Amino acid sequence: MVRLPEARDLAPRLATGAFILNSGLSKLRADQATAQTVHGMACVAYPFLEKIPAERFTRLLAVSELTVGGALLAPFVPTRLAGLALTGFSGGLVGLYLRIPGMRQQGSLRPTQDGIPMAKDSWMLGIGLGFLATPGRRRRAAAARYRHAAGCRRRHRGRCWC
Repeated sequence: MVRLPEARDLAPRLATGAFILNSGLSKLRADQATAQTVHGMACVAYPFLEKIPAERFTRLLAVSELTVGGALLAPFVPTRLAGLALTGFSGGLVGLYLRIPGMRQQGSLRPTQDGIPMAKDSWMLGIGLGFLATPGRRRRAAAARYRHAAGCRRRHRGRCWC
């Protein structure tokens, strides 16, 4: 049985999923110059990526974006699992923003004009962390049973007839 995401999770899942999926599709069709640019920025923040050729890195990035975006848009993927993928992915993007020179104002987290497009990735990190903090259905059901039993013990002097 497929459980649909809760109503409160639909809008952020749709918005972030569509945004990331679109980004992945555009990178999948990236030309050589775009691949070099994307790879160059990533290598500034994460030097170990220099070992991977630019075209291969861009293709791997595109596939990861398609995977994360698809997980967010797919109703059968649990929200917490989609949140875990989104948190990991957007954490890497926020790391780019924090590590690339010229993206932030001196001594501040505030973005420069060039850093605004990258600073917006922080909202995805916030959404992902929010999805991770959402209590699962089992935990909510167990908490409801506990509250019910506690109320019955008070009302029925220790016995639950409900």
